[in-house]
Amino acid sequence: MPNWKEIDLQAKQWMKEAGEIIKSSLSRTLKIKTKSNPNDLVTEMDQAIEQFFIKNIKETYPGHRIIGEEGFGDKVTQLDGIVWLIDPIDGTVNFVHMQRNFAISIGIYEDGIGRIGLIYDVIRDELYHTIRGNGVFMNDLPLEQLDTVQVPEAIIGLNTTWVTKNTRINPAILGALVKDLRGTRSYGSAALEMASVAAGRLDGYITLRLAPWDFAAGKIMVEELGGYVTDLTGKSINLLGQNSVLVAKPGLYEEILKNYLNNGNW
Repeated sequence: MPNWKEIDLQAKQWMKEAGEIIKSSLSRTLKIKTKSNPNDLVTEMDQAIEQFFIKNIKETYPGHRIIGEEGFGDKVTQLDGIVWLIDPIDGTVNFVHMQRNFAISIGIYEDGIGRIGLIYDVIRDELYHTIRGNGVFMNDLPLEQLDTVQVPEAIIGLNTTWVTKNTRINPAILGALVKDLRGTRSYGSAALEMASVAAGRLDGYITLRLAPWDFAAGKIMVEELGGYVTDLTGKSINLLGQNSVLVAKPGLYEEILKNYLNNGNW
């Protein structure tokens, strides 16, 4: 049996060390590259932090496998055994332009079941963490179970991309939801938006394009507190591919699915 408390403590230590490496880089000029499009940025710091984690994980837990955003991990086609899903810097555009509102995100899964979730807001020194079945914490502060909320009282994380002309969804669908909500926010970091749902700062989060390392940790946290994380049709999300993602508190989740996304004709 894996010693999850020991793995959790070790991962937290590495996260703090990685955070110090990132903070020490902020005064330097970064080398910036683009990936799939001009807004899909990667820096040498993203790559260095992922390699930092991989080196430590492989030395300490050689039987564990790793999926990393920057591609330095293993080729994983099945989620058997223990798999770490790592985003070394979630919110790279924020990291480059603002030097804040980015996070390190790690989800650790066993046979496809989330066991440990860690999201570290480096600049604010806020570490959101959970071991499955033991609650969710922000640093030493326990987070409360998520209350039921309805659309008119809700604030959700939503990028304006999805309510303007795009190739993934009819903007009128989410536009109708936006009109009925109390408000929307966009933080530019999926990990921090999901941590904000867990902390009760947001009531939900919707996106049409998210990779496993973006949501792996947040999914464990939100579900631990009684919330929902699925695709926009209500189906389980794929931990090995890109997904649409709907994250929401109880009540809000059912209402969005039924009244706004029920036909799936996007």
